[in-house]
Amino acid sequence: MPVTDYYALLGLERKSDRDEIKKAYRKLALKYHPEKAGETSKEQFVKVSEAYDVLSDARRRAVYDQSGLEGLSHGVPSRPGFEGYDGGYKYHGNAEETFNEFFGGKNPYTDFFSVHTETGPTVFGSKFGGLHGMAGTAPAASRDSPAPTVPSHRDGPIQDSPVETDLFVTLEELYNGAVKRVKVSRRVLNEDHVTTSEDEKLLSIEIKKGWKDGTRVTFPKEGDEGPNRIPADLVYIIRTTPHDIFKRQGDDLHYTAEVSLIKALTGSILDVETLDGRLLKIPVYEIVHPQFKKEVPGEGMPLSRNPNERGKLVVTFKTTFPTYFSEAQKKALKAAFAMS
Repeated sequence: MPVTDYYALLGLERKSDRDEIKKAYRKLALKYHPEKAGETSKEQFVKVSEAYDVLSDARRRAVYDQSGLEGLSHGVPSRPGFEGYDGGYKYHGNAEETFNEFFGGKNPYTDFFSVHTETGPTVFGSKFGGLHGMAGTAPAASRDSPAPTVPSHRDGPIQDSPVETDLFVTLEELYNGAVKRVKVSRRVLNEDHVTTSEDEKLLSIEIKKGWKDGTRVTFPKEGDEGPNRIPADLVYIIRTTPHDIFKRQGDDLHYTAEVSLIKALTGSILDVETLDGRLLKIPVYEIVHPQFKKEVPGEGMPLSRNPNERGKLVVTFKTTFPTYFSEAQKKALKAAFAMS
């Protein structure tokens, strides 16, 4: 459906300001919306929406005023604070989306129009899938049940869904605590409260001692800004990178030590460097059999609820066996075991 003159479609002059454009679109969108005027008005509704989509955007309007539709089709040139359009501008064709954005995602007909069907009360919106926040056709209701309610547009815009991002941290950072800084790029409203530009912001995330994998850190309303929308919350989910030496299980740290057969049988002092750089000397005088574990209380991960307390360090053992015994060594070993 070709559109030749956006200003004429909205009944405007070229010198019209932003408020006049919005007022004209509001009037015509309500007039031609299929929920009021029927399906025959749908084509005009789309044309009006396309005209508003161009004239309400300062960049598109400037190109259109200078070069018309041909200029728009070749793209909107970028300039500081703005993004260009790949392949030129073309209206997305979803007039309902434009309508919803203008009215904040709510149905402006809610307070004025309703009908009753044989199956129960419904609201306008069934023909074209309804508006944002509505299911289209209201569910059937019994005669004794109250009519379903539909949110009023006076409730305001709906907040965007949270944007979740994994934040990878080391086991050392979870053991000692740390501060991570994350640079985010987002769209922010310009002074006209209609157009947006790209902005970068540095967020600081304090990693608390003892935090577990899956801990969520939320920055409220730090997502993209836009007209008639509430920015999304940015949510960072803590993910632990694998450690070369330790494995975490809850508040405990697990460590595997290699010991020779002689040490497994006769005992030894085990050296273990902790995540905060201390050197533990752990006496192991027990027989190290395949199921043996050595537990060291207070040398695990800090407890998030009380970082001054820690879980356990659990040491399991891998015994290395000699690859060769001389006959004399075998006899000595047999004699030693015979004496036990």
